[in-house]
Amino acid sequence: MKNYKYIHFIGIGGISMSGLAEIMLNKGCRVSGSDINETNLTEHLESLGATIQKDHDGKIIDNQDLVVFTAAVNSENPEYKRSEELGIKLLERADFLGELMHDYNSPVAISGTHGKTTTTGFMSSILLKENSDPTILIGGEYDLINGNIRIGNDETLLTEACEYKRSFVKFNPLYGVVLNIEEDHLDYYKDIDDIKSAFLEFGSKIPSNGYLIYNSDCKNSEHLFEDLSCSLRTFGIKNKADIWADNITYSPYPSYDLHIDNSLISRISLKVPGEHNLYNSLAAIACAHAMEIEVSHIVEGIEFFTGTKRRFQFKGVLNGATVIDDYAHHPTEIKTTLKTARKMTDKKILCVFQPHTYTRTSSLLKEFSESFSDADTVLVVDIYAAREKDLGVVHSRDLADGIVKSGTEAIYCNSFDAAEKYFKEYASEGDIILTMGAGNVHEIGENITNI
Repeated sequence: MKNYKYIHFIGIGGISMSGLAEIMLNKGCRVSGSDINETNLTEHLESLGATIQKDHDGKIIDNQDLVVFTAAVNSENPEYKRSEELGIKLLERADFLGELMHDYNSPVAISGTHGKTTTTGFMSSILLKENSDPTILIGGEYDLINGNIRIGNDETLLTEACEYKRSFVKFNPLYGVVLNIEEDHLDYYKDIDDIKSAFLEFGSKIPSNGYLIYNSDCKNSEHLFEDLSCSLRTFGIKNKADIWADNITYSPYPSYDLHIDNSLISRISLKVPGEHNLYNSLAAIACAHAMEIEVSHIVEGIEFFTGTKRRFQFKGVLNGATVIDDYAHHPTEIKTTLKTARKMTDKKILCVFQPHTYTRTSSLLKEFSESFSDADTVLVVDIYAAREKDLGVVHSRDLADGIVKSGTEAIYCNSFDAAEKYFKEYASEGDIILTMGAGNVHEIGENITNI
């Protein structure tokens, strides 16, 4: 990174890009960027000295050493084209982050179909309890670091590692975590075998003196990593693992006996609900133990963690009903979130779901339709397009119809207002209202609780 004195970020307002830009500003680099939206993240970067164009315009490209762009940027972007014309080096975000990892002694990458942000949060809590002054890039907002980034020393870099378009195979971690492997991003991957090959390639990037930590209870991880040159550590509850839990209770938060290498270590009590968070905590424990962090700091950090925003986050109360928001946007995540909610009430669970991307909704329509069995009523709002265009292949009405055929009441809502009106009319004391999806569906919970 010392070779770059002046860097431009196309799409600087994204949660990952903004974090990378802030790291480079902290390193004394001159930073410029562009984004179509003004947000608190872009305002923060400007306050630190970044020059940000409120649109995409090739004129902002002049004498930069490097231009970083996201996977959503194509070669027709005016800044991308101008960079090519001037012969300025271009790096996709994942390539840039992979290079950045070389600047740290202990780069840590958290991968998996589900749970990356929460597990990164658990790891952040452990590292901060150890007072190791880590640099942290997290895909959500965590109160303990006052946002999505923390800049520390050059010892440890902790980041999420997303498998979309195989971006994480460009990373260079010393410690890599694979939480789980399932079908997702089928607009890019051919099938589950293609996805498994990407995770195997991610693991192969870890050097022989590093560690790959994976879930021994995940069937798609079974025997996948056996031939890697790095050390392997496993976590789980169903199969014997290096780090494992038993005597598990939920009331409503999980508690369990922690075992490491056949030794009973401690009774662990989490402050976040659900079996999925039990697994996330075990993954963080396994990674921290591989990093030779003292067990007392590990336990303290795990029990201190109270969650990140948009992960089963309490939003308020409506008509005596508890309103909770969750980022769940995959059938497995939906089942897990609803299972957790069902353990918390014997009253109604009213859910509003915003499907995320047309390709995911279309390719997993059957799985989505069957994932809401723990809900009493599901409101389905319009699909959040994200990076895609509507080709007319699938509509939220199709999902609502599928949920009904699977035995759960479902209603298509053509607006957030319609969903909010429904909750105001039908929610009552003791119910749980869940807003779920990776788009802006959280606004419904904020509106009905007047946040």
